[in-house]
Amino acid sequence: MSYAEKLEKAQSFEDVYRLVKQLVLERYGLRRGGMGLILADLPPHIAAYHEIGSNAIVVNQAMLNAVYSATKSRAMVNSYLFVVLLHEYLHALGFDEKQTRELVREAVSFALPYDHFATKIATTSIYEALPELRKIVIQPTSSKPVLIKDFDTDNLSYIG
Repeated sequence: MSYAEKLEKAQSFEDVYRLVKQLVLERYGLRRGGMGLILADLPPHIAAYHEIGSNAIVVNQAMLNAVYSATKSRAMVNSYLFVVLLHEYLHALGFDEKQTRELVREAVSFALPYDHFATKIATTSIYEALPELRKIVIQPTSSKPVLIKDFDTDNLSYIG
């Protein structure tokens, strides 16, 4: 199954993140386990961030909700998440902003067709790929960040 098909069928944050990790491992031979995902309200110009030395990616929940409102499409939201998580995962692997932007463009162009929504986001911006988003007022969702459980479970081991 292609990356595009897997991305369209993804049902959870972890499903999308697994594709990110698979692509980075396949394309660059790099991986990092034990990451967490936090949804939090951030300023509208910040899609997500990874703080150096941490094991968490923080995604802007208000922006994620706005993308969903503009598209009403799980596949398009998955595409947005794919690009955002890929970007932050590459930061978690130690790449600076300039390197990360180049690697995201290259990896997404490798994995997905040129006309795919994720490719458009990676090669332009979310606002270029989804102009309707400019009309949406990005509203904070809550004051408390949410830790997503079962986000990066590939490295968990169980004692039986």
